[in-house]
Amino acid sequence: MEAKQASLSILMFPWLAHGHVFPYLELAKNLSKLNFTIFLCSTPIILQSLPDHRHIPITLVPLHLPSPPDLPPELHTTKHAPPHLMPRLHEAFHASKAAFSAIVASLSPSMLIYDCFQAWAAAALNIPAVHFATTGAAAYSFYYHHLTRKGSPFPHDAMYLHRHELAARRVTTSDFDVENLDNGLPSFNRSRDVVLMKTSPAIEGKYMDYLSQLCNKKILALGPLITTASDNGGHDSDIMDWLSKKERFSTIFISFGSENYLSKNQMREMAKGLEASKANFIWVVRFPRGESEEEETKEALPLGFAERVGERGKIVEGWAPQTKILAHENVCGFISHCGMSSTIESLYFGVPVIGVPIKIDQPLNSRLLMEAGVCVEVARDDNGDFRGDDVAAAIRRVVESGEGMRAGAAEIREAMRAEEECGVGEAAEHLRRICAHRMV
Repeated sequence: MEAKQASLSILMFPWLAHGHVFPYLELAKNLSKLNFTIFLCSTPIILQSLPDHRHIPITLVPLHLPSPPDLPPELHTTKHAPPHLMPRLHEAFHASKAAFSAIVASLSPSMLIYDCFQAWAAAALNIPAVHFATTGAAAYSFYYHHLTRKGSPFPHDAMYLHRHELAARRVTTSDFDVENLDNGLPSFNRSRDVVLMKTSPAIEGKYMDYLSQLCNKKILALGPLITTASDNGGHDSDIMDWLSKKERFSTIFISFGSENYLSKNQMREMAKGLEASKANFIWVVRFPRGESEEEETKEALPLGFAERVGERGKIVEGWAPQTKILAHENVCGFISHCGMSSTIESLYFGVPVIGVPIKIDQPLNSRLLMEAGVCVEVARDDNGDFRGDDVAAAIRRVVESGEGMRAGAAEIREAMRAEEECGVGEAAEHLRRICAHRMV
């Protein structure tokens, strides 16, 4: 009988954003089923927000950041920290090196799996370290190319940035960990042999290949790593009951993630577009922490909007079960900021996207979907602003003549699901080989 493989312990260290933490948690769940002992390290406020994991053999490890008066522990997450405090959150995170080193010394893990801002952790430890990128290969290869091959055109014409996106990139470039470059992106360079990535060859195969050439690492696609929405105390059932009463392929879902916000002017134009489109819709509205969502929503929406749209529109404040909604047969399109998790989820459930990208990788994710023929972008001016008419026109394209996009999305969905079981298993074998090589 073949001997059971020895258990290896992995310390997982995601960035302080829910869009990063949840893919790490899903990877942790999958690896724990393959005889890995998993530790997941993050700030207490993030760990408290995770779903009940008592049935999953994962140990949560709190990392306590320095807490200056303007950055108390409840703000140690990008979900709660307001935009003007983001630089302070980065500073506090980097100032936690000693605390993190103490955690490593206490746990003695076989390996570290780290995120884009933790190249310092990979460099300082005497254990193998592997980067897990929650951003996709198209965006990473685009930025990596322009950082390391300045002046040469990117080899795939589908990837480009508009003027307002280029302006935004100058402000947010540090979000791709490109400060203090050392022959490229530190998060990639310090990864041992491979880079893990939340993506699928079905949609990003050629970009994975090009990224592999650029960083001289094997890119391992882990698949979609979908987080299944849990019940939210009956709030889900109200939304799903409403949706179930609509016609098949009749409803648009609108959400910009947990950390992206439309301006009040953009909300008004979005509302005008939804009203003019005549489509059914579920719209998740959010505002930065500290602002009353109910009051802000009333102020941002056009006077009488809710009354005019009546039963064909449902406004949800704060949170909605995104995966349940996208999986429903009555949904025909997703107005999205095109964050990587939302991009993958839309494809996984075969739902075409109406792209309204906001920052960093989102424009490139939107172009990726456009290249695949499953996305329409809302037209915008050089300042990045859009009008209600532009929103309505994009919605009509998806609702009235979206059969081709739905068929294309369904093909990608089937390909992604066929690949799903292979990704984590292949990654597990690579991780074991890296640890075994170290122990020789």
